[in-house]
Amino acid sequence: AQLVESGGGLVQPGGSLRLSCAASGFTLSYYVMKWYRQAPGRERDLVAQITRAGDNTNYTDSVKGRFTISRDNAKNTGYLQMNSLKSEETAVYYCHAANPYKLDYWGQGTQVTVSS
Repeated sequence: AQLVESGGGLVQPGGSLRLSCAASGFTLSYYVMKWYRQAPGRERDLVAQITRAGDNTNYTDSVKGRFTISRDNAKNTGYLQMNSLKSEETAVYYCHAANPYKLDYWGQGTQVTVSS
């Protein structure tokens, strides 16, 4: 069982990226999904989270109005749409899935670099 992120890359300030997080070996709909990011030399920070059914979302203040977390349980995949990216948001982005029984999975991370 694993999570695999994709969609990272190099983007100019003000640009957009869409990250994907594909689950295999388990049913993602049973898990709350979160996206984290970790910049060099800094701790891993929570960016956004979404409930199992996708009916409620939460964001850290700095990304509200620019990032959108979503999921397609039929495809066993979650997403993070990132708009108006800033250079200080350069980081490795990780997806995380957790269920009520303390079972959780981390993806391997995808690099997002915001630079001109």
